[in-house]
Amino acid sequence: MSDTSNNTANTAIKDPGLKPLPATEAEWRERLGPEQYKVLRQAGTERPFTGAYNAVWEEGTYRCAACGNPLFDSGTKFDHGCGWPSFSEAIPGSTQELTDRSHGMVRTEVRCARCQSHLGHIFPDGPKASGGLRYCMNSVAIDLQKS
Repeated sequence: MSDTSNNTANTAIKDPGLKPLPATEAEWRERLGPEQYKVLRQAGTERPFTGAYNAVWEEGTYRCAACGNPLFDSGTKFDHGCGWPSFSEAIPGSTQELTDRSHGMVRTEVRCARCQSHLGHIFPDGPKASGGLRYCMNSVAIDLQKS
């Protein structure tokens, strides 16, 4: 008996939202605008209450603005009042956490697991029912793919 099963189950599904990864910082500069480059590649921070996604509540998936990696489901977004988009959790495996000792503080930095771009920081003042974490992200570091 011959095997007539569909081989597509064994083929990885390519995510059309993913962008090719630049090989050099010069290529990142070409792709990103000046503010995005400062935040995503140099770990900068946008000013509070100035970002496009601070008060957006549409359904969808927030992706890394640098590479398109899916990072946050809109269902985990909440209004913390801090001036930056806040999420109670990331999509599993989508982010990396690093110790950030800059500016005389010790914080947990959040980076995209795919391209290692800086996204923001995690703080322990999120909703208790969701684990108590607040992923405080820069709007210029994320893009909303609406559902």
